Amino acid sequence: MIVSIKVRLEPNRKQNTELFKNSGTARFIYNWTLAKQEENYKSGGKFISDNDLRKELTQLKKIDELRWLNTVSNNVAKQAVKDGCDAYKKFFKKLAEKPKFKSRKKSKPSFYNDNEKIKFAPTHVQLEKLGKVKMSERNRIPTDSKYSNPRIGFDGINWYVSVGVEWNPEEIELTNESIGIDLGIKDLAICSNGMTFKNINNTKTVRKKEKKLRRLQRRVSRKYLMNKEGESYVKTRNIVKLEKRIRKAHNTLRNIRTDFRNKATTEIVKTKPSRIVMETLNVKGMMKNRHLSKAVAQQGFYDFKRMIKYKAEKSGIEFVEADKWFPSSKTCSECGYVKPKLSLSEREFICESCGSVIDRDKNASYNLSEYKVA
Repeated sequence: MIVSIKVRLEPNRKQNTELFKNSGTARFIYNWTLAKQEENYKSGGKFISDNDLRKELTQLKKIDELRWLNTVSNNVAKQAVKDGCDAYKKFFKKLAEKPKFKSRKKSKPSFYNDNEKIKFAPTHVQLEKLGKVKMSERNRIPTDSKYSNPRIGFDGINWYVSVGVEWNPEEIELTNESIGIDLGIKDLAICSNGMTFKNINNTKTVRKKEKKLRRLQRRVSRKYLMNKEGESYVKTRNIVKLEKRIRKAHNTLRNIRTDFRNKATTEIVKTKPSRIVMETLNVKGMMKNRHLSKAVAQQGFYDFKRMIKYKAEKSGIEFVEADKWFPSSKTCSECGYVKPKLSLSEREFICESCGSVIDRDKNASYNLSEYKVA
């Protein structure tokens, strides 16, 4: 089993410059690959393999204007070509939309490091042509493991290294319990075993951080208007400083929410059930509701499902996703009666058959725990 581990890096000033140089090279080669594929596609030619493009890239590096491509590891450019080709393959197979060119301002800076040449120590990671870069966590990544797909990325504040490592799951004695999990807006998750995880976005800490973020956004907006020259905006040093503070505020909020989801999913898995059942949510459809879209996005339902899925797999727990049209909220958990209609404002489920009254979300979690795969 392959498990991905992500650790923050603490590069010095010189290494920081080199990291941006590597990511800039990866972006340039990726865009060059897309341009070649697009030009070939428009002229009616067949798909160009990444091997042919790599040969062309070798000749490209000999041009005087592009000799700077030789200052970074060859593997960075080779993988960027492969990534561009893979993106076009997915487009042709109708597995993804047409790939877009990466923007220097908007795209996330990232690049690949060869899995054979990357070396991990308890406190450092050895990267090609960059040397030893300090990591923020000690002994986070095993030093005696096979690594897969090492990537270095920048989130606007910090650099991170993420790598896949082999994981041998330990045998855990499980109970015969089946846990149903109902996700919602009022509470993040309601479990059939009585566990409830609140909406972290309603806490005082998060509300205070969001208020600070709104104030910073208003300040930077006013400064842009003050420095407007005709139809264009001038980015002053003060604007750059404010935008950095805004990125940090976004990063803090994201970390708080991710940490809460991590702790919640870990707590559920630690009960050692034999099965975990979750509903399949139409998140895309929910996001179309302008009254709920922000709350849905902040809850991070997909991230919650992803976390609990891989944690269940690591512990040998069966993970089941209920059918999209399974009426978990409309079905009475006592007698099995299915209501023809249940509005969103009805927070209590009142059964018209047996007369039982139960919280809507708890009722759904009970039904999910009894879900049977067809």
